[in-house]
Amino acid sequence: MFENMCGLVGFAGFEGGVPEGTESSSLKEMTEALSCRGPDASGVWTNDSAGLGHTRLAIVDLAGGRQPMVLERGARGPLVVVFTGEIYNHARLRAELGSLGRRLITRSDSEVVLHAIDAWGVTAPTRLEGMFAYAAWEPVTRRLTLARDRFGIKPLCYAQLKDGVVFASEAKAVLEHPAVPARLDTEGLRELLLSAHPMISTPGRGVFAGVREVPPATVITMDPEGVRSGRYWSLSPSEHRDDLPATVARVRQLLQEAVSGQMTADVPVSVLLSGGLDSSALAALARPAAGPLHTVSVDVGARRSDDDAMQRDPDGPYAELMARHLRSTHHRVPLSAADLSDPARRARVGRLRDALTLGDFDTSLLDLFSAVREHFKVTLAGDGADELFGGYRWFTPQDATSDTFPWTAVLERADLTRLLDPALIAELDLPGHRRELYRDACMQIEHLPDAPPEEAAMRKASYLNLTRFLPCLLDRADRLSMGVGLEVRVPFLDHRLVEYVFNAPWQFKTFDGREKSLLRAAVADLLPPAVLQRRKSPYPLVRDPAYRTALTAQVTQLLAGGGPALDLLDTAAVRRLLLDATARNRFPREGLELVLDLDQWLRTYRPTLSL
Repeated sequence: MFENMCGLVGFAGFEGGVPEGTESSSLKEMTEALSCRGPDASGVWTNDSAGLGHTRLAIVDLAGGRQPMVLERGARGPLVVVFTGEIYNHARLRAELGSLGRRLITRSDSEVVLHAIDAWGVTAPTRLEGMFAYAAWEPVTRRLTLARDRFGIKPLCYAQLKDGVVFASEAKAVLEHPAVPARLDTEGLRELLLSAHPMISTPGRGVFAGVREVPPATVITMDPEGVRSGRYWSLSPSEHRDDLPATVARVRQLLQEAVSGQMTADVPVSVLLSGGLDSSALAALARPAAGPLHTVSVDVGARRSDDDAMQRDPDGPYAELMARHLRSTHHRVPLSAADLSDPARRARVGRLRDALTLGDFDTSLLDLFSAVREHFKVTLAGDGADELFGGYRWFTPQDATSDTFPWTAVLERADLTRLLDPALIAELDLPGHRRELYRDACMQIEHLPDAPPEEAAMRKASYLNLTRFLPCLLDRADRLSMGVGLEVRVPFLDHRLVEYVFNAPWQFKTFDGREKSLLRAAVADLLPPAVLQRRKSPYPLVRDPAYRTALTAQVTQLLAGGGPALDLLDTAAVRRLLLDATARNRFPREGLELVLDLDQWLRTYRPTLSL
């Protein structure tokens, strides 16, 4: 059975001992830094050259699923593994491993991963269906293997040292090792800013100097011979042979299989329900496997005094309609402007994310996850549907043929770089850096020969959204959910569904003249007409003027009292921003949030600046 979502940490030396600078308390401190990811149990394994730690959120098989897991292999020495995630095909793999003569003694998918690594080595991730990250240490050969799932749903980062490596689910745990200082250089500051505004992920890069991420769908091996990295999966083109009716039917089948498989647990599973197409489809498909179906939605109020172009209509009525339609037990989580502007909440969000926050997008999501966790350990979410089926308003041929990431024109509604010190703006050259990232991403896109120009352009848009935009949202969801010990499963990112829909023609994805035509057709019989025909409405922002008032007061206080962010900001530009806010001719939400988030991030991590 599925058994846990967790946090993993560790260090390993390649020259016969632990990395230089390692202290006796290093592993304990690293593990404790991720206690929120696994509040139910923790464990460590050490020898004279390595230490691995694990924190666990138990779903089933508490005794059998304890980690680190060790497989004794005779003359080859032990294999030690720490793993976080869920392997949805673990039962099939267990049977396959059994046919190879292996005897598994627990019900946990962690033990399946352990034996899969031993049986299939670096190709093991190609056999795993689900979300995962793992580290495997072989003391005899002093070989460390790090691997991450196809979409990077579960995080994993590392820092190479001159004589070894430090790794963990999150950077905050890597920084607990004495040999890895918190240092922010120019490249890291660029990553910090662009990952929040306008949400561009750079696979493999991290914010802190020397701390890198394992890219999605990648296996990295390290030993005394050196470092080797290999990608085991990618979005690649293939000819789509099904006609439209067959495509709709196949999408329904693949999505139903993904939802049914991810509803399996020995604890109740809830569904996040906004009343939009994506979440409503998941809830409807989950109902047969759920027993009593529980749905949860967030309510930030419907006041429209501070308008927001991203929000069209409130979720509440649609979520309630869908809940009545499914006869689910529906839980509504109300949030206020006071909740979402609370500096303590903002600080907590920033600490969990290791990055700049997305303002009340993040604060409200953390509060939603906290409320869900009061009753459930597992929930389904609709992440990936818009990127896969073309749901965002920037999925147009015009945006797809632009010379930048399609979403930047929509999400960068304000030029936030103007708030930085002019000399720093010149040093960072964010526009030039973004053009470089865009060129690098486009070079990785494959196209079918003789593809029509529009089809090639929309394939590019889909690729960029799935590989550069979606990772920012997945990281956000993972950090904030695991921050309260909640497991979030994402059925739309079943890789078989993604491979199929990615290769469906764009004309199929918009055959009825609207966004997400394939998904709408695939679930048309399951949803009430009002929900089925509802226009795309993004995750809600708070619109109460009290939120504006609170942010304005906090930025004013920062300017008066001082803070580390002021060394990086143009204070005159920040004062002009305050004038815009108090004049009430517009609400410069992103600018105010950036000032507060940057200051809070610097206070939290106190990095050495190398700019």
